[in-house]
Amino acid sequence: MNAKTPRPAIGGNWASLLLPIAADDSIEFDKLGEEIDILIDAGVDGIYSNGTAGEFHNQTEAEFDSIQAMLAERCKASSTPFVIGACQPDPLIMLNRVRRAAVLDPRAIQVILPDWWPLNDAEAVDFLKRAAEAADGIPLILYNPPHAKRVLAPKDLGMVCAAVSEVIGIKLADGDASWYVEARLYLSGLSLFVPGHHLATGTKEGVAAGSFSNVACLSPRGAQTWTVSMRNDIDAALDLERRICTFMDAHIVPFRQEFGYSNAALDKLLSAIGNWGPVSTRLRFPYRSIDMAEAVRLRRIARAELPDLFP
Repeated sequence: MNAKTPRPAIGGNWASLLLPIAADDSIEFDKLGEEIDILIDAGVDGIYSNGTAGEFHNQTEAEFDSIQAMLAERCKASSTPFVIGACQPDPLIMLNRVRRAAVLDPRAIQVILPDWWPLNDAEAVDFLKRAAEAADGIPLILYNPPHAKRVLAPKDLGMVCAAVSEVIGIKLADGDASWYVEARLYLSGLSLFVPGHHLATGTKEGVAAGSFSNVACLSPRGAQTWTVSMRNDIDAALDLERRICTFMDAHIVPFRQEFGYSNAALDKLLSAIGNWGPVSTRLRFPYRSIDMAEAVRLRRIARAELPDLFP
């Protein structure tokens, strides 16, 4: 892909593949297969693996290969788009993951910037160019979350990605009205994936192509219906977004702010509240998991406050 070739579009409601973890910290691959089948049946726009909630930082390379092979096999059989997260804090391990992911022919491969020591702009460009070579024609999505060692502003992201045409999208946190102004100015032509609970706002602002969605963690089918509704009734979609944010602020965010649980723990809590698949709240050691009793307690509240997501 050269600089004059338009970047292919990608967007919509993408569901995160969460790892079912047994009491002995092993991955329960039978349940993982069941989860993939449920997400496919929910009709989500795509499934992505190895985001933060997929615990990419806490699996062996053999486990990585098994997860991606299972995802690719089931998605290809059902013609469901999939993105493979090759993320890893170590750049050499990540590049090797990119090479192995490319063989499976995903819609795109997600990478982070190497994360032990933050990269400057020139180093970020160099890494993404090397990742693009390793991807061998598969487009890249850059994951630049709020907890990255270096969170790039829209102007910096635009500069870095302009130098690497194989980067077609960015998963990132949005911001206030001024952030959206900067995103429109510097990031046009890239598919931007905003947080799931802000997708209606991002759509109204004309910036968001979609989301790798925490709302899909709560209800894959409900998140898909909500995403589709944004095309026809953005005001109703914004009303649901306000109620989703109210629920998150009151019942989910305190687990991070007050008790120090990780974002992955919060996403697994959402999945357990939704109770749509075989994934519990358990994270892999050494990360602390939220008690399943909390998920059971919040199920009634979620359905009362967000009935739109639970048809």
